[in-house]
Amino acid sequence: MAYKYRADQVGSLLRPKELLDAIRGGVAAEKLKELEDQQILRVLGKQKELGFKIFSDGEFRRRGFMSDFHESVSGLDMESAIDRNWQTAGSGGSPAAATPTSRPVAGVVVDKIRQTKRMTSHEVEFLKRHAPGDIKITLPSANQFPAISYRKGISDKVYPTHSALLWDIVPIIKSEIQALLKDGVKYIQIDAPRYSYFIDPKWRQYVQDEMGVHPDEALSEAIRADNACLEGARREGVVLAIHLCRGNNRSQWYAQGGYDPIAEKVFSQLDVDAFLLEYESERAGTFEPLRFVPRGKTVVLGLISSKLPQMEPQDQVARRIEEATKYVPLENLALSPQCGFASTMDGNLLTEEEQWSKLGLVVKAARQVWGDA
Repeated sequence: MAYKYRADQVGSLLRPKELLDAIRGGVAAEKLKELEDQQILRVLGKQKELGFKIFSDGEFRRRGFMSDFHESVSGLDMESAIDRNWQTAGSGGSPAAATPTSRPVAGVVVDKIRQTKRMTSHEVEFLKRHAPGDIKITLPSANQFPAISYRKGISDKVYPTHSALLWDIVPIIKSEIQALLKDGVKYIQIDAPRYSYFIDPKWRQYVQDEMGVHPDEALSEAIRADNACLEGARREGVVLAIHLCRGNNRSQWYAQGGYDPIAEKVFSQLDVDAFLLEYESERAGTFEPLRFVPRGKTVVLGLISSKLPQMEPQDQVARRIEEATKYVPLENLALSPQCGFASTMDGNLLTEEEQWSKLGLVVKAARQVWGDA
């Protein structure tokens, strides 16, 4: 069966200045929700105008792509938030000078993680009423948090290992997926940047030295954890997808390298329908690892940068899709930007007009290649 969404998107959109100012200014919750509602209606209309068939609220109710988790559990100290070194975006594969993020992105585990409320019900309710088509809801991978929220000397007083923390988070993500299915959501996407740890040699060394486990063993456990979250979720007409990226914060990144070291395991073992993969720069390597994608599964090619304002030529995008057909049949391919435009609240270094031009290119190129978006 042909994939339903040839023109896809990762989920997050640039927050308008009015919304950012309201958040930073600490406006009352009721007023903030009213403003979020207005802006979400606006971007839903824009997505329809461009020709998308799958709709996102832009993650406008979040402070970052994983903040729904932070706000739905106890046991995290956000005041002692952990950050990572980031590198500036560019077309080449060589790391640029490391620069700090504009704001921390993950809290420190200081107590047992316990769920206090559902993660996304407040987002789904509004989208179900107002989206002009199928909706996409994104969730952070359970693997995200042991990698970035575990601090030795603090977290190990509660969880003896990163693995112990991981398996306390799995049921929370799994229950949210099940709830989304009951809500009738047609597209559930797990955002999983930490698989890039197993691609980039410096991060593989980090897994070995700081997390105390061999990277290949950690990769196998990461796959088991995501599959455990997805267990029992397969439904007719529902897309289960995973987005693998190399970091996305203020047009910066933290990992590089092709999918070669993880391709066979990840593509053959993850129990998803679609892989959203970054392929916008030389940092991503070649299409050759796609040979491990099982027949019938979809690869959404992230060929259009959400980090850089320069527009990719449409014919060039079409040619790259044709190159990918050496490894995956055309009917099992789709197109998207390489990542979201605002994985963190501040967003990437593009204008909103440039963002919409990029998303318009996704639809135009999809129509050129497949005849429909």
